[in-house]
Amino acid sequence: MTLSRHDSFRPVGQILAAEVLPRLHLAQKLPLRVSCIGTASFDVDVSGFDHSIPLGEGQSPEGAMSLAALRVSRGDICAGSDEALRFRPRLAVIQDRELGLVLAGEIRAGVILWQQPVASDAEARRIVLEASRLRGMAFNMPDHRDHGSARELRYHASLLEARLVDSFWREVAAELLMLPQAA
Repeated sequence: MTLSRHDSFRPVGQILAAEVLPRLHLAQKLPLRVSCIGTASFDVDVSGFDHSIPLGEGQSPEGAMSLAALRVSRGDICAGSDEALRFRPRLAVIQDRELGLVLAGEIRAGVILWQQPVASDAEARRIVLEASRLRGMAFNMPDHRDHGSARELRYHASLLEARLVDSFWREVAAELLMLPQAA
């Protein structure tokens, strides 16, 4: 007597490995934290200081992207209660509970230009090397009074690092950026 296997039945171990465990792992990484990195200053002409502002949390990458886009488009991101303190948003960042990068993007004219995540670990290593080189140049600038040029080098390094999406999120982030509303 031969038992036939039906396509509708799968071993319990296969179901656990393919469906249950990935969902549990994802649940451990939620909620996603949305923040904005920028420059705060008390005077428009002064270079100011780097500052990070939490914007909220999202229960999914899509929700976190929407929250970030809404806050940036409204232009209501403030560095504090002091109205003399000005804040110039530069990067929107989404991180998971373990502080793994989910997605990041440059802020320009009230819009977030989400950065494409790296495709491989080798590409990530190249980006880390280039970002380190830029930060080293900023640190070794001969004229320490030129804080603006050093800040721009550090900012370009941060833009490169915005592509260093955690390997767990790379595929999800790449798929999100292919959607029409992500543009």
